[in-house]
Amino acid sequence: MQNKQSQVEATDLPEAARNYTNGEWVSANGETESVTNPVNGESLSTVQYSTNEDVNAVVDNAKEAFQSWRETPPVERSQYLFDLKRALEDREDEIARALTREHGKTLGEAKGEIRRGIENVEVAAGIPNMLREGSGTAEDVAEDVDEFSLRQPLGVFTAITPFNFPAMIPLWFLPYAVATGNTFVLKPSERVPLSSQLIFDAVDEVDFPDGVVNLVNGGAETVNTLLEHDDIAGVSFVGSSPVAKHVYQTAAETGKRVQAQGGAKNYAVVSESAELEDAVPNIIGSVYGNAGQRCLATDVVIGVGEVYDDLRTQLIDQAEQLAVGNGLESETDVGPVITPDSRDRIVELVDDAIDQGAELVLDGRDFEHPEYPDGNFLGPTLLENVTPDMDIAQEEIFGPVLCLMSTDDLDEAIDAVNSTKYGNASSLYTERGGEARQYRYEVDAGNIGVNIGVCAPMAFFHFGGRKESFFGDLHAQGEDAVNFYTEKTIVIERWFN
Repeated sequence: MQNKQSQVEATDLPEAARNYTNGEWVSANGETESVTNPVNGESLSTVQYSTNEDVNAVVDNAKEAFQSWRETPPVERSQYLFDLKRALEDREDEIARALTREHGKTLGEAKGEIRRGIENVEVAAGIPNMLREGSGTAEDVAEDVDEFSLRQPLGVFTAITPFNFPAMIPLWFLPYAVATGNTFVLKPSERVPLSSQLIFDAVDEVDFPDGVVNLVNGGAETVNTLLEHDDIAGVSFVGSSPVAKHVYQTAAETGKRVQAQGGAKNYAVVSESAELEDAVPNIIGSVYGNAGQRCLATDVVIGVGEVYDDLRTQLIDQAEQLAVGNGLESETDVGPVITPDSRDRIVELVDDAIDQGAELVLDGRDFEHPEYPDGNFLGPTLLENVTPDMDIAQEEIFGPVLCLMSTDDLDEAIDAVNSTKYGNASSLYTERGGEARQYRYEVDAGNIGVNIGVCAPMAFFHFGGRKESFFGDLHAQGEDAVNFYTEKTIVIERWFN
């Protein structure tokens, strides 16, 4: 057992999470906190919070770097991203192991996350063509007058990113911001700052011009300093809806562009025509993967009509087989949740659901791992007889919990899907094209999957979100990213000679 544990724990990590600016690693001057492993409570490293003065210094560097970076031709800017892609790929295993240790997700999930982040670097490297597609020209709008549009960068942008995908989500923003000619400041989650340290090792190797790409660590005070800073042109955020709303309001009041991705309540509907042999494993992965800690996780499944009984049986059978443990161990399917407080919050939601009439079929509330008694573990949990009026059917769980409902028909199922205040994602399992068309037409969600449990858009499409899942009007990734990070300038031109 000792050999096994030493094998899975042996990973080099930064001794401390530091800031990065002007091409150098620098220490912050605020309080220091420990970064802990959610598997066993082990202290992995420390993170030092940035003071207002630390943040101001980083933003000043980014502002100073903007003009010369803006003047760098897009074809040259894209070369840095090609180099960054290679540098990230060289560090892929190292980042994945660090990510698993600080977050708890399985090693396979960590590697998949990094690949999705690198996809955004690849797409942003095509910025010369993306900028061209966003412009237009019209000759002779009047006599001897031509008119055309240009896309131009705005200045310094910042991204405030969450704990659940610490390698992927920063790369939703960083590549597009700098590819379009802006400079950039990342503020990662203070719970999982080590992945960003390793990503910035790759940034440092690429040798961007000083001040173009920067990193500040910190908590709520650091966030508010960035939101209110006069020299920040725009803010990207991913996190809970209450914080997303705060970010949106605070930054917008100071004239900034904002894209703020909030929480989610994702329903999946299984119709009577669905192929359960394919659908059930897909649903299990969506519900319990990443320990349910993702904004695209399914946590309510509706069985329509006579499919419910078979669906219920197969979901229970497969959920019972999931192995809970250390994500660095190959047999693990479900890792821990991020903190003891998160675990307590999830247990309270399940307790309240039982009080409101739900029936507990699988109970993971008291799970204890024999090798990691101090871990933040929950076993796969499954509730049935859940109704749309219950808190657990309306509030984001963010844990390994599945809620089962049944409806008589698809119309009733769609009503339940649309009953929540969120509109991030929803999935339908069916073999009928008419049902799929009705679903994508009537469901109020920004990402819709048909026989897809985690409907995560590829990097060349934007990441949707509606209602209280998103505040703003331009999303992350793809064409929305280019629009968010640039302003269109209209030029109307006449030459008299």
